[in-house]
Amino acid sequence: MTGGWQQPTRVLYSAAEFASWAAEQEPGTATTLLVDARLTDSAITSLVARALGVHEVIPLDGPGEVDTVVDLADRLRHGPGRLVAAVGGGSLLDQAKLATALAGDRGVLSRLTAPQRSGLILLPRHTSRPLSLLAVPTTLGTGSEVSQVACLRTPQGKRLVAGRSLLPELAVLDPLATSTLPAELVVEGVLEALFRVAGVYAGDLRDRPVEDALALTIAGQLLNLGYRAADDGGDDQVRGAIARLSALTQCDWLQLDREPFALRGWYIANELSTSLGVRKMTAVAALLPSLFRRIAAGDRRLGSAERLERLWRGLRPAAPRPLPADPSAGIAALLEHWGVERRLTAHPADLGAIAQRTVRAWGAGLPALGELTLGDVRAVLGDAVATTPGPEAG
Repeated sequence: MTGGWQQPTRVLYSAAEFASWAAEQEPGTATTLLVDARLTDSAITSLVARALGVHEVIPLDGPGEVDTVVDLADRLRHGPGRLVAAVGGGSLLDQAKLATALAGDRGVLSRLTAPQRSGLILLPRHTSRPLSLLAVPTTLGTGSEVSQVACLRTPQGKRLVAGRSLLPELAVLDPLATSTLPAELVVEGVLEALFRVAGVYAGDLRDRPVEDALALTIAGQLLNLGYRAADDGGDDQVRGAIARLSALTQCDWLQLDREPFALRGWYIANELSTSLGVRKMTAVAALLPSLFRRIAAGDRRLGSAERLERLWRGLRPAAPRPLPADPSAGIAALLEHWGVERRLTAHPADLGAIAQRTVRAWGAGLPALGELTLGDVRAVLGDAVATTPGPEAG
């Protein structure tokens, strides 16, 4: 498997497929297991460990930061394993991706630590990685197991690292891995995948008939699954379908010839969630009605009103409960139906500071926010977040 990072991630959809793959590997292959410290005794961890004959287990706790990723890379570089198996949520998978890339190429470190205001860090295209990576996601929605991006906390804020060397060689999407995921996080996983595919669809101003049809199909399936998950958290079949569709939203073919920064709301949500200390999907849910309202009103810097209307017109029939025809009112009703928390409060000065951090990291000449100004971002935040008296921003 070494060197296979240049190819798309191979996805196995069941424990049986994974067991067959593991049985075909060379006997005695040294494996290091990275696992969320809360999941060391879980059924999926035990399954992976038995199948691979793990030589070293490294429990991880907390989000990935530069220092922790560097330490992990050093440990992997000098460890026994040529295969690294990572079992955990998106944050753990991101750490595994970054650490294996850094373990093979110390030049990655200079990219991760270089002083810069940009929220996007690009790795060299030909970064080498001698360690093969198997990703087993225990959460839904991020699609980190098949993507070439990873989030990293830095002293300057949360950064998005991108590079082909971050692609895992293999991913396992057996529903066993998400069997203990709380119902609200299953629903938020659907929302994350839906936001990604629908946001890119509406955010790109150009029609792409093949990719558009695929995106609409995936979005409709996700919407229906969101309702099913909201009822009871979803059975194995539902969670398995969500995992598959989430992975599809990250695939190259769905993004073919798309505007690379079409999902502008993600960058605002990233800073909002980090600054207020809330989950990313809480921030996304707070922002979505405001973003849809502005797109529908004709703000082409955020997206196409015509494409948003087409998207929403195609999605409404997939919902088992009536949704308003207006996209902004409709997405607000959808979030209510799913029980997704979206009510945020902050002091006006804090919103101003968040807007400034957002523009510094992603706008003001950087491409992610396009032509959106500080005033535009502050207005979006003001629509999405209720203001309340409190301490002034520091």
